[in-house]
Amino acid sequence: MTAEEKVIVLDFGGQYNQLVARRVRECNVYCEIYSYRTPIEQIKAMAPKGIILTGGPNSCYEEGAPTYTKELFELGIPVLGLCYGAQLMMHVLGGKVEKAPVREYGKTQTFIDGSNDALFAGVEDDTIVWMSHFDYISKVAPGFDIVAHTADCPVAAAACEDKKLYAIQFHPEVLHTVRGKEILHNFVRGICQTAGTWRMDSFVENTIKEIKAKVGDGKVLLALSGGVDSSVLAALLAKAIGKQLTCVFVDHGLLRKNEGDEVEGVFGEKGNFDINFIRVNAAERYYAKLAGVEEPERKRKIIGEEFIRVFEEEAKKIGAVDFLAQGTIYPDVVESGLGGESAVIKSHHNVGGLPDFVDFKEIIEPLKTLFKDEVRKAGLELGLPEYLVFRQPFPGPGLGIRIIGEVTADKVRIVQDADYIYREEIAAAGLSKLPDQYFAALSNMRSVGVMGDERTYDYAIVLRAVETVDFMTAEASQIPFDVLQKVMSRIINEVKGVNRVMYDLTSKPPGTVELE
Repeated sequence: MTAEEKVIVLDFGGQYNQLVARRVRECNVYCEIYSYRTPIEQIKAMAPKGIILTGGPNSCYEEGAPTYTKELFELGIPVLGLCYGAQLMMHVLGGKVEKAPVREYGKTQTFIDGSNDALFAGVEDDTIVWMSHFDYISKVAPGFDIVAHTADCPVAAAACEDKKLYAIQFHPEVLHTVRGKEILHNFVRGICQTAGTWRMDSFVENTIKEIKAKVGDGKVLLALSGGVDSSVLAALLAKAIGKQLTCVFVDHGLLRKNEGDEVEGVFGEKGNFDINFIRVNAAERYYAKLAGVEEPERKRKIIGEEFIRVFEEEAKKIGAVDFLAQGTIYPDVVESGLGGESAVIKSHHNVGGLPDFVDFKEIIEPLKTLFKDEVRKAGLELGLPEYLVFRQPFPGPGLGIRIIGEVTADKVRIVQDADYIYREEIAAAGLSKLPDQYFAALSNMRSVGVMGDERTYDYAIVLRAVETVDFMTAEASQIPFDVLQKVMSRIINEVKGVNRVMYDLTSKPPGTVELE
């Protein structure tokens, strides 16, 4: 989708590049991420309303460090440098950056010196920000005024109001910076003078029109996983082209309890969408392929490969189609190395290659400009039920990686039932929006227990709940102990094969959100 106005983020390898773009979009302004290697002519052609330079792991004064031409700051476009971006701005424009005598990391008390500065309008003179730097700006570039400082950082922020250039040493995009949203809003909406017209209702309306125009009377095929992204895509396509869409839902038997039926209830014959819906119940086929396999990555590959085989069989029955739809979203694009500058985090199934087993002419990815929270908003606009739109994040291989060791039908039953109880009790306690993700996993540990007058030798369930901003880092959620006790009691009493329940306190890093 094209937008009348946008702000661009130039990525210098910072870990928060996606978060910066998300915060800009929260100001109702469209934003995209580009590598710092993007040519200046391309930036001119985009005519952005503003430019934001991200943080990064390098020292800007070292040979070979990421940099940009001085011309960027002479375009007449407002520029905001964050952390490394701030240091680079000073370095390129004639200031000085050195190794800091005292590094700053974490929440830091910061004093605003320029109360009339447009960037800090409405922000208290004394505020808390998130610092993370080894270098510091020891001398501002000509034409800049120091507008904020800390006890150890003489230049926490600098501004050249005449040229609308701003450098801030801290990270306004993270929630730890108390007034970070206001600071970014001041830049994006005030200094960049954007209208703030990027909204989900207009996105849905315009995208439906674009799909209709592109597809015409053609046929579209979509592999519907039942996850948030593919479900929102199915609803969007259904609104646009109706029966021209065929959704193939491969139920691999590794979904959460009742989810297969819930997906069919929304998109099947009794649902609200007039599409062609095909459900393939392939659980036994998957269990046979996974028999005896314990290594997590091997399980992932088997589950992925088997999905391709099943989908291929159904696609052959359907015959040639004009378009293959995929639920690619913006983080998939960025994390796969196709946007921004950060290292490739994952090879995603939706990007980087087209399946050769489906007879189609072109691929369409209507959600590829959206972040996950925006996808959810689009889902609500399209009339999808809240339980589907706000479904917990769920890995592609499903419970296959939440079962440590070999996957069997009995283990799937155990983890489905335990997870269902856990989610039920979290909801009953009114905590469903407290953790950003929570689930039950089945360990491969078995231990001796006593139930009634009998000795048992059963499995241990591991409960996981995390709080995070972007899932790149995460902390264990502090679920009230009485809630955990109730969950434990119900699981042990109601789920056959379990005699022990544990709670995972590991943060990310060193752990991951999933237990595999």
